[in-house]
Amino acid sequence: MLSAIVIEIVMTCGFLLVIHGATDKHAPAGFAPIAIGLALTLIHLISIPVTNTSVNPARSTAVAIFQGGWALQQLWLFWVMPIVGGILGGVLYRTLLEKRD
Repeated sequence: MLSAIVIEIVMTCGFLLVIHGATDKHAPAGFAPIAIGLALTLIHLISIPVTNTSVNPARSTAVAIFQGGWALQQLWLFWVMPIVGGILGGVLYRTLLEKRD
């Protein structure tokens, strides 16, 4: 369970850092879709062996409803941890990486 918590937070945080960096006004135009797509691919490649990659809580919810049992018991992890990772990624970008004008 700890590995799932860590991987969901870290992967979501990293994804938000890529999204913020690629869509920043100082980023090259037209670069965002490539960077975001490659980051999402990398996230899947890294986290599939650990958590089967949630990334999208709605997808995790649908699978858990059909699976039932243990999947429903762990569903909170795939909602709460991406939110924590998203907040962490946004705060990190804003405080450490965002260029001030």
